[in-house]
Amino acid sequence: MKNTYESPLTSRYASDKMQELFSPDKKFKTWRKLWIALAETEMELGLDISQEQIDELKKFQNDINYDVAKAREKEVRHDVMSHVYAYGVQCPKAAGIIHLGATSCFVGDNTDLIIIYEAMELVKKRLVKVISTLTEFANEYKSLPTLGFTHYQPAQPTTVGKRATLWIQDFLLDLESLEDFLQRKRLRGAKGTTGTQASFLELFDGDYEKVKLLDKTVAEKMGYEDVFAVTGQTYSRKIDSQVVNILAGIAQSATKFSNDIRLLQHLKEIEEPFEKNQIGSSAMAYKRNPMRSERIASLSRYVISDMLNPAMTVCGQWFERTLDDSANKRISVPEAFLAIDAVLNLCANVSDGLVVYPKVIEQRLMKELPFMATENIMMDAVKRGGNRQELHEKIRVHSLEAARVVKAEGGENDLVDRIANDSSFGITKEEILEVLKPELYVGCAPMQVEEFIDNIVKPMIKDEDSVEISEITV
Repeated sequence: MKNTYESPLTSRYASDKMQELFSPDKKFKTWRKLWIALAETEMELGLDISQEQIDELKKFQNDINYDVAKAREKEVRHDVMSHVYAYGVQCPKAAGIIHLGATSCFVGDNTDLIIIYEAMELVKKRLVKVISTLTEFANEYKSLPTLGFTHYQPAQPTTVGKRATLWIQDFLLDLESLEDFLQRKRLRGAKGTTGTQASFLELFDGDYEKVKLLDKTVAEKMGYEDVFAVTGQTYSRKIDSQVVNILAGIAQSATKFSNDIRLLQHLKEIEEPFEKNQIGSSAMAYKRNPMRSERIASLSRYVISDMLNPAMTVCGQWFERTLDDSANKRISVPEAFLAIDAVLNLCANVSDGLVVYPKVIEQRLMKELPFMATENIMMDAVKRGGNRQELHEKIRVHSLEAARVVKAEGGENDLVDRIANDSSFGITKEEILEVLKPELYVGCAPMQVEEFIDNIVKPMIKDEDSVEISEITV
């Protein structure tokens, strides 16, 4: 066992894929790829750089001498210059042209953006997986009546599938925000120390067209079509704030979903997956705790609270940049991604294995349905010649008394018997029971589910890739 702190996000929750994106190896290999793209473009635009030097840089692109960089950083206290030095040790012919004209943010910020975009793509795949599994669930149970709740009080019935569409719709809104962000992918580019590109203008003897071409070409070599038109020393930290806001939006949707599952599991209507040998409680052996849903809510709370970090960083940047963004950014942005990665993996696992108990759902609904059917019963009685106002008052009195029996005496709901025994209504118990069919009270819910899936969900995810559901550990 280690005797130093280890983040649970890496040891317990986040996937290997997401951890790899935010690993030091990914970062430093991307730095070298950027240095190659910069040198190669500078050569193509006429600077005194040889193909031999470029080939030397490419030879050691993925063979990073970390020991040299680490030792050098202890001396100079600068991570970028330490890696420039280490790269130069491996590439003595190219040592003099590595990082030519660039500032540290050339590799630092462009790499951060590349990793953010790639991480967002992985989040998107996980989000699509959640939407897809919930869509299957909604379609399967589109017509199963269930008691609706407003204020967590019994309300007009809905269906299990219709309720699931509310979860899906929230996640779809998150998907729209995420896709909108990815459609505007841009790198910082080659902008120089304060964003003026002065060093590059000097290198190209005042040729502004070559400076602009360098900026755009480096981005293209890295796989991106566009760069920010203007920057200071860094890309605007507003981007980080936007990113974490999107992740926090997903966390909000996930929390709503997980809270509903927790409440439904308490009602014994729907349960999250429970493994054969899983232990629910160390003391109470019979328990089946909704631990996955609770973990979703727990990790989501962390992401939601993390929104404050990049927002405050944006506010605190002075002029072309200050360095008080760096330490916070190294923690807040990666950990938001690691946490939401775990959240979405859990959401996919839960939604893919939900257990529904139709008999329990029906039993609870039937206890409340007589109250909700009184409108239909009253209208039928009016058609038979009854007075609407008089019948309304009688139903009100009968309903209050039936509710008192249920709440104060713990008895069964006897509203049907009370109405059947009241000659004012002129209706038999058998006739009332004919009216008490749950499917008559769910309105358009089944059709809404079908149309929502066909017209909204499927068009949004039909061409999207998703990921396999990773194994969940306790």
